[in-house]
Amino acid sequence: MNKRTITVFEYESIRVTDINVDSLSRTELEALQRHSGEDGVPYYSLIHNGVKFSEYVGVIQVGKLTIEVLPKIDRGSKEQWKEILVDMLKKVGPFDVTSTSETSLKVKRNNILDLYLEAFLNQVQIIMHQGLLKKYGKVEANSTSLKGKFLFQKHIVTNIVHKERFFVKYTTFDPNHLLNQLLYKTLHLIKMVNTNQTLSSRVNSLLLNFPEMPDIRVSETTFEKIVYSRKNEHYRQSMLISRLLLLNYFPDINSGRNHVMAIMFDMNLLWERFVYQSLKKYIIGAQIEPQANKPYWKLSGKRSVNLRPDVIILKDGAKYVLDTKWKLPYGNKPSHADLQQMYAYTKYFDSDHTILCYPGADEDFIDGYFHNEGIAKGNDYRCSVIRLKFDINQYDPQKFMAFWQMDIAERINGYCGPKPPYNGDVF
Repeated sequence: MNKRTITVFEYESIRVTDINVDSLSRTELEALQRHSGEDGVPYYSLIHNGVKFSEYVGVIQVGKLTIEVLPKIDRGSKEQWKEILVDMLKKVGPFDVTSTSETSLKVKRNNILDLYLEAFLNQVQIIMHQGLLKKYGKVEANSTSLKGKFLFQKHIVTNIVHKERFFVKYTTFDPNHLLNQLLYKTLHLIKMVNTNQTLSSRVNSLLLNFPEMPDIRVSETTFEKIVYSRKNEHYRQSMLISRLLLLNYFPDINSGRNHVMAIMFDMNLLWERFVYQSLKKYIIGAQIEPQANKPYWKLSGKRSVNLRPDVIILKDGAKYVLDTKWKLPYGNKPSHADLQQMYAYTKYFDSDHTILCYPGADEDFIDGYFHNEGIAKGNDYRCSVIRLKFDINQYDPQKFMAFWQMDIAERINGYCGPKPPYNGDVF
């Protein structure tokens, strides 16, 4: 089957049908079912003859089929939302966007997986231009020359009939170490899963100039072993993407054709980080802190359960706690669960003003208060709801993101100020 791309929005479904071009084949659905397994995966659920996606966005590659899952809050085309998602990922992800090449523009119009593949190739190209890092290592080998330490016992066992050889242990100084082995393995993975002709020649060129490395088994522990220092710091970004690709690749051990690669992001977490980055970059004169943990419940002998608001702003001696939600509130009002969460943040973090941040097509701010039991009116806890305007009709790839981030920072900063007169409105 030729390579295909199906683009859907979050919470949409795709099924196996004969009449719809944007449909799964039976073998592709079976691959997704195997990938889901008994425990399931967070980014889609199995339905009759298909799958239904959740709040996760990104890309899933099944064999030659690429499924793009895009966010959506307001009207707009799939191409517009793809551009927006790519730009949001670039603001919070491990991408170097200081320069835009013709290749980058071509890749950007394809899919999100290509964005990560190109970012990794860019990093490897930089590393190879600087020279692959070399390390000292111990090698045991059956050599035709005597060098290093002579291992007599292994020599007797191995070379009983080969008098011309020596089993020795010696020190080498070469690029054959974990960091380069991971680069090499990731390059081979990209060569196998890549469907973008623009990137194919770059992958082949890098592999041609890359020294051959042994194939290693990779797990989460493999990347936890890496210790960064001044000498290998320039490997960090490539390792972040390598980890994402290698740990999210699931080979098809049945037919060997419908491999699954899933690069998916929780849209709530992406929105949270995007808002945080906007505030950090454009608010001056305030301290912006991300995700402060505070324990609020503990079962005997177990770890504490923590409360963790998305952003804390310290400004002019006051504390403002922000929580972000990527959804449109029903009736323009927060849910009971959201309000209960905000009340806990208010009490446990001693917040002067708690703000719940939604995206939205319309700009809106609703000021409100939680009742403070036993205290006179006017001393209730302030809790507000803000909708951060998102007008897709004004989207311009060259300047929209910067303007949107500045607008987010300006609006939130404007509401982090003195408490207004009490008007009796409470949640």
